Amino acid sequence: MRLPKDLPLELARESAPLAAGSKAPDFTLPRDGGGTLSLRDFKGRKLVLYFYPKADTPGCTREAIAFSALKSAFTRAGTEIVGISADPVARQNKFRDKHSLTTALASDETGQMLKAYGVWGEKSMYGRKFMGIRRTTYLIGRDGRIVRIWENVKVPGHAEDVLVAARST
Repeated sequence: MRLPKDLPLELARESAPLAAGSKAPDFTLPRDGGGTLSLRDFKGRKLVLYFYPKADTPGCTREAIAFSALKSAFTRAGTEIVGISADPVARQNKFRDKHSLTTALASDETGQMLKAYGVWGEKSMYGRKFMGIRRTTYLIGRDGRIVRIWENVKVPGHAEDVLVAARST
């Protein structure tokens, strides 16, 4: 997925990944169903942020369905879940409704959070290189620090792996 053509030059470049133990960058994003989500909304709770390239594509759909299926288990582990892409909120709403998703979905059309979390970078598909969202998941602890990062995520079994980490944190 490409971000808008009027994307500021600093966001057009690849972003650097964060490290476990560092403070999670703050954010405020519009969310599915209206309103916004901010990092401060989850203060004192664990938070999973999973970044996906494009709503309603095969891999992104499987990932979102897997996290939704495990939502109650994450809740029992004291962990909230938010999926994030650059799709507009209207597309996120359609994605949620079409697949009966139960986790929050946030929209970063400006790319500022994508850049802050180091998930915007060069990708390759069928020999073509382009800039886009690298499928990445962050587990943020109750203290607002990054506990663990999963980069270049392969969808099968991923939500289950994140749940195991959330339970042990």
